[in-house]
Amino acid sequence: MSKPLATTTGARATIAFATHDHRRCVQQALSQARAACRERGARLTELREEVLRLVWQSHRPIGAYALLEMLGARAGARRRPGPPTVYRALEFLREQGFVHRVESLNAYVGCQIGAGPHDHQLYICRGCGATLESAQPAIRAAVARYGDEVGFTVESMALEVLGLCPGCAGREPA
Repeated sequence: MSKPLATTTGARATIAFATHDHRRCVQQALSQARAACRERGARLTELREEVLRLVWQSHRPIGAYALLEMLGARAGARRRPGPPTVYRALEFLREQGFVHRVESLNAYVGCQIGAGPHDHQLYICRGCGATLESAQPAIRAAVARYGDEVGFTVESMALEVLGLCPGCAGREPA
């Protein structure tokens, strides 16, 4: 059984369900986004970077309106961005591969694997909301194999898996 993929910092892995230096995790995500944008010629504006920072505040999906409230609280009433501005920032971040949209929750979570297109699975804890991203080739192969059987060409895959993380599973009554 392969281990979940995660962003690595030196020899230390950053995994949503494990204890880690989250401040460093956020800084690494921002640093990777800046570098990817420089390399691609994409513009990571101050607002886009702030939205990315807020998405990465935890490994839990966050909705656009929660982000809007947080941005408003930081900016004050005079510079409060409107919903279209936040949605445009999220769309840019999604297109660049820095965040994923969690369809079932209408929310966003930081990409833990790395910028760029990739198939992935999101393991979302229904207890605390912690979300782990993984890219298991065996899952992709099984989906593609079934697609072939029914004449369907799989172009991309984002699978959302709901359950309990190790911490919440231990608190659930038997």
